[in-house]
Amino acid sequence: MKNLSRLLFVTVLLVCFSTSNAQDKNNPWAISLGTNAVDAYPVGEDLPQGPYFDEFFNVSDHWNIFPTISRVAVSRYLSDGFTFTAGGTLNSIDKFGTKIVDASTGEERTNSVNDLSYYSLDGSVSYSFQEVLNSKKFEPYLGVGGGYTWLDNVGAGTLNGNLGLRFWFNEKLGVEAQTMYKHAFEDYLPKHFQHSVGLVFKFGGTDTDNDGIYDQDDACPEEAGLEMFNGCPDSDNDGIQDSKDDCPNTPGLAEFNGCPDSDGDGVVDKDDKCPSVAGLKALMGCPDADGDGVADGDDNCPNEAGPAANNGCPWPDTDGDGVLDKDDKCPNEAGEVANDGCPVIEPTEEVVKSLNTYARDILFDTGKASFRADTDEVLQAMVVIFKEYPRANFAIGGHTDSVGSKSSNQALSERRANAVRDYLIANGINADRLTAAGYGEDKPIANNKTRAGRKENRRVEVNLVKN
Repeated sequence: MKNLSRLLFVTVLLVCFSTSNAQDKNNPWAISLGTNAVDAYPVGEDLPQGPYFDEFFNVSDHWNIFPTISRVAVSRYLSDGFTFTAGGTLNSIDKFGTKIVDASTGEERTNSVNDLSYYSLDGSVSYSFQEVLNSKKFEPYLGVGGGYTWLDNVGAGTLNGNLGLRFWFNEKLGVEAQTMYKHAFEDYLPKHFQHSVGLVFKFGGTDTDNDGIYDQDDACPEEAGLEMFNGCPDSDNDGIQDSKDDCPNTPGLAEFNGCPDSDGDGVVDKDDKCPSVAGLKALMGCPDADGDGVADGDDNCPNEAGPAANNGCPWPDTDGDGVLDKDDKCPNEAGEVANDGCPVIEPTEEVVKSLNTYARDILFDTGKASFRADTDEVLQAMVVIFKEYPRANFAIGGHTDSVGSKSSNQALSERRANAVRDYLIANGINADRLTAAGYGEDKPIANNKTRAGRKENRRVEVNLVKN
């Protein structure tokens, strides 16, 4: 029987210690210091002991109380509300069993023994109901375990059941009261109750950043933070933790990932070129009073719409001719729209007369539309005059004398008029300004019967076309 009790004691301790390395929570360790009382009376044994729980609270007659620190226990949190506790107690037993009647005097008295020494080592696994009660102060628990108890230097293994209550003053310190029933496996060790009361100190939790959140539950264990963010900081106190805050040092709004929008225009300050004035997203938060697409700060005319190319101002028309200065080739002189804002200056009669003087000196090869070599100088002089009047339009007419057939003269006059037009175009005169026509022998200016008259009739004329 003795070997069985020792085997049970060792088995219980091994099981308990083998699970003590399981995953723990904050402050997984606790130490208890207190006193204990041993009550061997109400355990259902024969006299001098009594029935179970009979006079359970008869402290004065049945409890052997050791008045100093007589119980030390160490606890380790396991998981899911379970805790392993290993403890040791000492006591001195001088009351054992119920009151008995003194045969000589007839008086009742407690069955006394001669200060038996009492020692025990016990291990138990208990379940806490604290989370079930959702309480931070009260922690009732129920446990089971085993141990070894020595009574007056005789030992035996025990199977234990315990019921207790802890009251926590704070996260670290509490008071504990416990009752344990010990069922002995040897006849020489009675079954008994052991009561204890004492202080409990929790320790072992690590809080590196001292933010009140232990490292194992702290998502940012090296940065002091808030419980609502699992220990991570919110430096600007805007309700958005720093890791998700694009502006962690400036209070802002959740819709902008923690960044501020001081002017409420929907553009966060860090991207807003005008953070104190409400503006447009398209202009990076700056206003555009005249709606011309140029931010007021860059707009030389903020209250008058104008293009960006003119710094937000409308293009001026200095001369009031309906052509904006940017398109007006004569911005300070009223002109015609068709003439790019410049006035149309037509050549005078004297100029036209001068052109015709040159035109009559244009010499062609006989019966052909090709120029003689000495005519190039005359044609160049005409080019100069045409260029002086870039908006004037001219008609070039070709004429012949009456020698030869009328049809051949008509064709020749047309070829010669076009030859002059082609020369002018080739030398920089806009083709749209020139027309050419041949009149053959129909418009003589002299008598074709004389040699001198026929010479005058062989000519090219230049006429101004009125717009």
